[in-house]
Amino acid sequence: MNATYIQNSIAQLKTEIFMDVRHRTLQKYTGVPVLDENQLFYLLVPFLNGEEWQQEEREAAITVGIVYAALAAHDHIKELDATSKEQQLTVLAGDFYSGRYYEILAKSGNVALIRNLSQGIVQRCEHQIKVYEAEKRTLEQWYTSITNIESGLISKFFELYSFSNYIPIVEKSLLILRLEREWATYQRRQVTIMSRVLEESARYAGVTYGNVIQDKIVQLKTELLQVIDEASFLQVDVKQALQAHVEASIASTNG
Repeated sequence: MNATYIQNSIAQLKTEIFMDVRHRTLQKYTGVPVLDENQLFYLLVPFLNGEEWQQEEREAAITVGIVYAALAAHDHIKELDATSKEQQLTVLAGDFYSGRYYEILAKSGNVALIRNLSQGIVQRCEHQIKVYEAEKRTLEQWYTSITNIESGLISKFFELYSFSNYIPIVEKSLLILRLEREWATYQRRQVTIMSRVLEESARYAGVTYGNVIQDKIVQLKTELLQVIDEASFLQVDVKQALQAHVEASIASTNG
């Protein structure tokens, strides 16, 4: 397995997701669904590692991707302007994608998947809502919330299909990537709601936001490389691909 095979696998999954949620008017005004290729990569790691991956697992993975697309559509609504035609259609796109994954789940009759994803969506929304609440929270509590927002649905999918060994890898990886995005955005003086609450929690703890976030990223990368190195269930080429993802991120950060 090489980088081309990985990219082709991600591209194929994206195509299958797009085919299930295509709508000409929504695509005209809002573009194709927003899909994070990093999330799709980690969603596919068990498949890339040679785990049993039949049509049921494939359809479940597509459904998870659609759920993320629906949530991303709602997350991308501008806070102060939801009145334009494009913004209103983005809201409708999120609702449309939501309807599609409910429809797919209903047709599949996969009660366990319905239950797991429903629990995952509720938990993610609960953590997302915390961003808008006035309650003071520690940085570690925020890291827990970000972990759920970024990888909670994938973890539910892994739990259902006995891929739980992969959960620590996906949780640490996607938390690192989100913290890196938040820090990069903050450096450009484009403060997001999440980076604002992280900064407030850092200040409340008497530490500097930049230092504590960068230290956390370094800590997580060290832990992640150790987890990957000790993961005896990973094939050598998959282990190398995961390590390459981390090392590329380290090089980018250092550069």
